[in-house]
Amino acid sequence: MPSRHDAIADAVLAGSPATEEDALVVLRSGDDELLEVVAAAARLRRKHFGNAVKVNYLVNLKSGLCPEDCHYCSQRLGSQADILKYTWLRPDEAVAQAAAGLRGGATRICMVSSGRGPTDRDVDRVAGMVGALKQEHPDVEVCACLGLLKDGQAERLRQAGVDAYNHNLNTAQSHHDDIVTTHTYADRVDTVNRAKDAGLSPCSGLIAGLGESDEQLVEALFALRDLGSDSIPVNFLMPFDGTPLEGTWELTPGRCLRMLAMARIVCPDTEIRIAGGREMHLRSLQGLALHVANSIFLGDYLTSEGQAAEADLELIRDNGFVVLGAEAVTAGARPASEPPHDPAKRRRGAGTDVPANA
Repeated sequence: MPSRHDAIADAVLAGSPATEEDALVVLRSGDDELLEVVAAAARLRRKHFGNAVKVNYLVNLKSGLCPEDCHYCSQRLGSQADILKYTWLRPDEAVAQAAAGLRGGATRICMVSSGRGPTDRDVDRVAGMVGALKQEHPDVEVCACLGLLKDGQAERLRQAGVDAYNHNLNTAQSHHDDIVTTHTYADRVDTVNRAKDAGLSPCSGLIAGLGESDEQLVEALFALRDLGSDSIPVNFLMPFDGTPLEGTWELTPGRCLRMLAMARIVCPDTEIRIAGGREMHLRSLQGLALHVANSIFLGDYLTSEGQAAEADLELIRDNGFVVLGAEAVTAGARPASEPPHDPAKRRRGAGTDVPANA
């Protein structure tokens, strides 16, 4: 007899959009149902994206020094977080950083800068970087993330070769004012619409773990569906010391996995990206998460380090997936270019004076 989660997936596969009630069923499922939830969402992922994983790479063009007061952000006004702070990278530095990600297997470069929004001079600066990058790597997909946009700026970015624009809604409208006061929820929606109207692919997602309720998570996700986001990055709060949300730990690996499954069921044919905080919160369930999501960031994030890029690529291979645009490698196998891995020799525990690994 099919599970209730399979019944929801069957309905979605048959063309009936998931309801808010369906989303809450997935989000509130028990631990004994977790594999059923993953299996149901995986059917939708496989239908629309096969066994490919899209690999994205972040380049932080300008770090810290932001005038906005987003409570979750290490770059916010008044943040005491010990992060890198620097002004704009030179164009050659930005291109070099992007090229490193492309060599690692990324097909999409996300060019990000801190701040409320760009000046026209900033937009011209980024346009020049994009032009230089595409001259060296014509097939690269570029997503810009520069904050709130003003008249004409999205069009200028599109003319320069930018393919997509990221501006996350981050949380539900009903929760927004508890998280940030220096701009409104409507400001964020306006920027996503400006990007869409200019012909840029809209990329907009959320951050989980901000003190929101189940209903507010569902509210945020349905708002993203209604907004027509082509790509939904799902971030998990990294509670940096020195920010208002330091010490906030609401998430478990299972809850994060359910959120991703809920996103897949509500937005079955949309790119669902496992974004910031996956290593910290999904931990050993990252592999299962790939059976639901179809996109990840490679390596590091804006102000925090991710796991080694080689480990990201191994995670993809070991779970039977292939990097989008790359040649398939048998699950568990190592590419021929990699030398054999010599197991680490035990030098602790029994027979030694070194404490055991226990």
